[in-house]
Amino acid sequence: MKITVVGVGSMGGAIIKGLVNSSADEISGLNPTNPRVSNMAEQLHFKLFTTASEVIKYQPDVVILTTPANITVAVAKELDGLKPNTIIISAAAGVRQHELKAVLPNNPVATMIPNTPVAVNAGTIGLALPAEDSTDTRNIIDNVLNQLGDVIMVSEDQLDIVGVVGGCGPAFVDVFMDAISDAAVKHGLDRQTAYQLIASMVKGTGTLAYDTEKSPSALRDEVTSPAGTTIKGVEALEKHGFRFGVIDAVNKANGED
Repeated sequence: MKITVVGVGSMGGAIIKGLVNSSADEISGLNPTNPRVSNMAEQLHFKLFTTASEVIKYQPDVVILTTPANITVAVAKELDGLKPNTIIISAAAGVRQHELKAVLPNNPVATMIPNTPVAVNAGTIGLALPAEDSTDTRNIIDNVLNQLGDVIMVSEDQLDIVGVVGGCGPAFVDVFMDAISDAAVKHGLDRQTAYQLIASMVKGTGTLAYDTEKSPSALRDEVTSPAGTTIKGVEALEKHGFRFGVIDAVNKANGED
């Protein structure tokens, strides 16, 4: 199968890296001439196009749009001429399926919000599919995106908050990891060991929550012994407004004043 990623910036590059890591498919990218992208194409061994007409001639089976939202519909319009069964998946926040269908009426269209851990096949991808898509289309989309991480089905009107939680959330977790690493260093760990320990802890905690489907509060209770060290730490987090700070961060990232 041929997969073309349109726009090889941070997100497009992350998607390409994840696909190259795990896929036997033929991966390509479309981007204006750029030395950084050219070097990346050489290193990862994917085809690189610089014009929409080259992509149309190539006739990919799946096109993933990762261009800035304000130009995504215009870029999609330039791809008119793709075969009708070419699936279009847009990762542009705020661009809706009906806008893409207006310029590519003959192609199946889906919208998603991924995050940058797709580069290491550990992404979180919110995916919205239109009701009229066929089972074959959905299977192809699943096969492509499942290579990149966890795919969570949502309605299209939920993609904005998915983008905040899944897209901004890693930065919030990074702030937490950086802070807890400072505490670890204060108490005697070297910095690199602290980073490895904390990254492993976050990975394991997330995997446990995802695989067991237990609520975070239930998992917290499993490691919070009466009068133990963990509950004292939890109390300190509450005292300093940690929970409110996280909620407020999501609110602000979602556009609330």
